[in-house]
Amino acid sequence: MFEEFRDDAINDTNFIDEVNQSDDYDFEEPSKPKGQLLGMSPIQRLIIAIMLFVIACVLSAFCLLITQKVIPPFL
Repeated sequence: MFEEFRDDAINDTNFIDEVNQSDDYDFEEPSKPKGQLLGMSPIQRLIIAIMLFVIACVLSAFCLLITQKVIPPFL
């Protein structure tokens, strides 16, 4: 059984021909992006921008409260 595999491997030169025929310098050109930044649609970018704005507002309000520049009326 193994002898048949060895004989096939020795006698089979198609593999060597196929390797030599392949073009090693065949590169595909990268496709142009479809108007997407980081792979996101405009709606997804808008939601992330709104979330960042809200986070910045909340953090700045906490910073003002901690430094006592603003005092809430219920305290």
